[in-house]
Amino acid sequence: MTKRGITAEDLYNLTSIKNPELSPDGNRFVCVQTAINNDKHDYQSHLFIGEVEGGICQWTFGDVKDHSPKWSPDGKTIAFASNRSGKSQLYLISAEGGEARQLTFCVNGAKNPIWSPSGAHLLFEAAVAPDQHLTDKEEQSEKETKLSPMIVERLRYKSDGVGFLDDKNQQLGIASVTTGEITQLTEGDRDYTAGCWSPDGQSIVFSANLGEEPDHDLLTDVYMMKLEDKKVTTITTGTGVFGSPSFSPDGTYLTLIGHERDYLSATLSRLWLYNVEAEELICLTADLDVQIGDVAIGDFHSGTVNPGAIWTNDNKGFYFLVSDQGNTGVYYGTIEGEMVPAILDEQHVYGLSVDPVSHQAIVAISTPTHPGDLYKVNLSTGEKSQLTKVNEEFLVEIELSTAEAITFKAPDGWDIHGWVMKPVGFEEGKKYPTIIEVHGGPHAMYANTYFHEFQMLASQGYAVVFTNPRGSHGYGQTFVDAVRGDYGGADYQDVLAATDYAVTHLSYVDALNLGITGGSYGGFMTNWAVSHTNRFKAAVTQRSISNWLSFYGVSDIGYYFSEWEVGGDLVHNAEKLWKHSPIAYVDQVETPLLILHGEKDYRCPIEQAEQLFVALKKQKKPTKFVRFPESNHELSRSGNPSLRVERLNHIKGWFVEHLD
Repeated sequence: MTKRGITAEDLYNLTSIKNPELSPDGNRFVCVQTAINNDKHDYQSHLFIGEVEGGICQWTFGDVKDHSPKWSPDGKTIAFASNRSGKSQLYLISAEGGEARQLTFCVNGAKNPIWSPSGAHLLFEAAVAPDQHLTDKEEQSEKETKLSPMIVERLRYKSDGVGFLDDKNQQLGIASVTTGEITQLTEGDRDYTAGCWSPDGQSIVFSANLGEEPDHDLLTDVYMMKLEDKKVTTITTGTGVFGSPSFSPDGTYLTLIGHERDYLSATLSRLWLYNVEAEELICLTADLDVQIGDVAIGDFHSGTVNPGAIWTNDNKGFYFLVSDQGNTGVYYGTIEGEMVPAILDEQHVYGLSVDPVSHQAIVAISTPTHPGDLYKVNLSTGEKSQLTKVNEEFLVEIELSTAEAITFKAPDGWDIHGWVMKPVGFEEGKKYPTIIEVHGGPHAMYANTYFHEFQMLASQGYAVVFTNPRGSHGYGQTFVDAVRGDYGGADYQDVLAATDYAVTHLSYVDALNLGITGGSYGGFMTNWAVSHTNRFKAAVTQRSISNWLSFYGVSDIGYYFSEWEVGGDLVHNAEKLWKHSPIAYVDQVETPLLILHGEKDYRCPIEQAEQLFVALKKQKKPTKFVRFPESNHELSRSGNPSLRVERLNHIKGWFVEHLD
C-alpha cells in the first residue's frame, strides 16, 4: 500500500480518547472518546466502557457531548456531565447498560460530579446568579432580553473562552442520588471549585479565592467544610495558588498541588502534604526540580483532566503526573518525601487512573507518531499492554514523520532541547525548506506527543524544528524563570540558536528557505523575530502579542501578566512594556507575515493583530490578515473544527507561497 502524508482535513478522521477512570474493583474502566461530527462541523463525545483484560464498547450515544465520568463507590453506576438537555447537567447511567437518568436540572447547568464515599450523594459545581438558587430549575426556553449597558466595577470582568463575565458565580452543591434533592453549600460573590470528600463523608474540600480583593491578590486557597454546620477550615495560608486536593484512604492526610508564587507565574507547581489532625502543611517535592502535572502543548487532545495525587490503599504513597525534559510521566511518592519515577519514557502521558490495591493503571499515552490510546500498565513492574486502537484503521494509510531529539548550546552556554521532523518522503542528499515552531505560554513545553500541525507541514515537504527555549517548563525552576523581564532577549537567542543548529548540523535543511511560526507567546516571538532579523523567508503569527502597552489593558490577564512577565506597567514603567513590544520595531520587518487571529480571543485580543496589520500595511510591507469568527484563544485546540482546518491550510498555503 502506498501511504500518504496527513492533511489538515484529516482532523475529521481522528478520534481522541482520554480521561480513563478505573472501576472500584479494578476490572473495568470508563473513558471519553471525542470525534468530529462531519455533518455539523462540531464535536461529539461519548462514554466507552472497557475491560482491563481487553475489549471496549460504546456506552452513550447521540449528537451530544458526554464527559467527566465517575464510578460510584460500589461500581454499579456512572455519573457524568452532558449537554443533552441543552445545558450541561449531571446524569446517572447503570454500569450494566440502559438509559441515562438526568439527576440535576439546575437553571444554569451543573458539572464536575464527585461521589460521596457512601454513594448516596454527588458533590458538584454550578453557576448561580445573586437572585438564583441551585434548586431553581433549568428553563427550557430563553426569555427575550432587552439591551442594557454593562456596568463594570472589577478588574476581572472578562475571560477567554467565556466572554464578558455576568453576575453569576460558581457555587458548590450536593445532590441526592435517589431523590435529586439539592443542597447548596456556598453562596456570594466568589467562585468555588469542588475538590473531594473526606473518607468519612462528613466533610468536603474545595478551592477558592476568598480574599477581600480577589482581582488584586490572585491567590487560590484550599478549604475544608464540615457538612453538619458548614464550618470552614483554611488549609493553605493565603500565600499561593493551590488545588487538586486528594485524601488518603484513612483520612489522615490530604495532598495538594500548587505553589507559593515564589517566581510568580513562572513558579513550579509542587506536591504538598497536609496532616489533618496536626494541621500541618509541608512541601514534599521541594527538592524535586520538576513541574508537577501535565503541561505539554499539543493541538489534538482537549479537556484532559489532571488526576492530582492518586493514593494507594496503604495510606503511605501516591502516584502523580510530572513534566520533565519534554516528556510527561508518572512518579510514585511517599508521605516521607521519597519520589521515584514509575513511568518516564519518551512519550506524553495525558491521562492516568490507578487501582490503589494492585498498582495497576490505565494510562493514556501519545507520541509524535501516535495520536493517543489507552494502555494497561503495572506500575510496580513496568509491564504494559495496549487496550485501545482508536485510530489504527485510519492510520494504516498514513505516513507520519518521527521526531528526532536534538540538544544544542545557546550563545551563553545553556543547553536547549528540542526535536526535528524530517519531511514525509525524505530523500538523502536533498535540501528542504524548514519551519521553526515556537510554543505558547511561555511556561509550557513541547513534548513527545502528537501534533497535527507539525505532521501536516512535514507531509507538505517541510522539515519542522520545535524546541523548548528558556521559559519552558520541564527543565527546572531556574530555566522556566529565566524569561521573565527578558522577553525577546535570551529566549530569542535560543530560537536563533535552534535555527543555527538546524542550518549547521542538519544537511537537508535549506538555509535560504526558512519559515517561523507560533501562537500566543510563540506569536510574540514570531513578531519579535521578523522585526529583528531577515533570515526567515516567511512567517505566520498566530493569536499573538504585538504591543504590551495595549495588552496590559485589553487582555483578560494583561494587568498582572505584563507586570509579572515583562516587568512593566502603564503607570510606573510603561517604557519597559514598549521596549519589549515587537510593534516598536515594526519598521524593520521585511519578512512576509501572515497574521491569524480569533475574533473573540480575550487572552490576546484581536486588536494586537489589528495594530500589527495596519502598521505593516501602512508601510506597504507584505502581509495578510485572517480573522476567525466566534473563535477564542483555543482555536487551534478546541475551536470550530472547520475553522481549525482553515487555519492549518492558511499556514500551509502561506509557506507554500513564499518558500521554494
